[in-house]
Amino acid sequence: MANDESVCPMAEPQAEHRWLEQMVGEWESEAECIMEPGQPPAIFKGKETVRSLGGLWVLAEGSGEMPGGGAMTTLLTLGYDPARQRYVGTFVGSMMTHLWVYEGMLEGRVLTLDTQGPDFSTGGKSMARFTDAIEIIDRDNRVMTSRMQGQDGQWRHIMTARYRRIG
Repeated sequence: MANDESVCPMAEPQAEHRWLEQMVGEWESEAECIMEPGQPPAIFKGKETVRSLGGLWVLAEGSGEMPGGGAMTTLLTLGYDPARQRYVGTFVGSMMTHLWVYEGMLEGRVLTLDTQGPDFSTGGKSMARFTDAIEIIDRDNRVMTSRMQGQDGQWRHIMTARYRRIG
């Protein structure tokens, strides 16, 4: 079959894709996670390698220790879908069975991603709405905050992760 671009045109990176490229590199992280209401946050540290896939996607592979012990590995994918005019992505981790599917918008320096996942307050017996917000502070620093909407409709902060570029 001849190389016919009308059959499978190559996507070209747009400004939204270039925004994601700021994340490419090696990072170390420290996260505070609220495991149970009223309890002090658990602290865990990790590393993350973010690479570009064709200038259209970023793939972020993380590793670290879970609070209380045990290794974890995570994989975040992020891209931009011009047809939907939304950022899209997924998240999986070696410590969970849920595939998180993201859709979101960029406002200034903050990419806010909406998703659904297991409601931690019910032990995962029901689903809840979540938002993860990635803020680019500067070339070498970014922050991700996560919130979960409880069954009472209130949004609760559940995690803050700070990333610092290394190398």
